[in-house]
Amino acid sequence: MTLPNLITIARLILVPLVIVMIVNGRWDEAFFLFVTAGVSDAIDGFIAKRFDMKSELGAYLDPLADKALIVSIYITLAIIGIIPVWLVIVVVSRDLMIVTAVILSWLLEKPVTIAPIVVSKLNTAAQLVFAALVLGSKSLEIDVGAIMPAAQILVAALTLASMGAYLALWLRHMAG
Repeated sequence: MTLPNLITIARLILVPLVIVMIVNGRWDEAFFLFVTAGVSDAIDGFIAKRFDMKSELGAYLDPLADKALIVSIYITLAIIGIIPVWLVIVVVSRDLMIVTAVILSWLLEKPVTIAPIVVSKLNTAAQLVFAALVLGSKSLEIDVGAIMPAAQILVAALTLASMGAYLALWLRHMAG
C-alpha cells in the first residue's frame, strides 16, 4: 500500500461526506470537502510520479475516485434541483459507455486498456471546475447565474467529445 493509494482511498471516503453536506444544504462544508478531494487528487498524482510510487492498484483507484466524486456530486445536485438533469445524463452516459466498452471487450476476449487522452483530461477538469463553481457559489453566496449556461454547455461539449473519442478508439480496437 503506497502513500498515493492511501490518499486516493481517503478521497473515496470523502465522497459520501460531500454528498451528505450537499443534501443537508451545508454548502461551506461541501465546498471545503470537495476542494480537499481535488487537492488530494493533485497531491497523490504528484507523489506517485515524483517518487516513483505508481502502482497497478493506483491506476484503478485514482480514476474510480475521480468518477465516484464527479458522478455522485452531479447526481445529487440534479436531485436537489441545482443543476439540470440533462447535464447529469450526458456526464453519466459517458462513464457508462466506457465501462460497458471495457466489459464487452473483456467478454469478447479483446481486452482494451483505457488510457487518458487529452480531451478526456480536459473533460474531467471542466467537470471538476463546474462542480467547484456550483458548490463555491452556494458556499460563498455568489450569483454566477450568467456563467452557468455557458459552463454547462462547455461541460456537455467536452463530455460528448471525450465520449466520441473513446468510442472511436474502442471501435478501432475491436476491428483490429
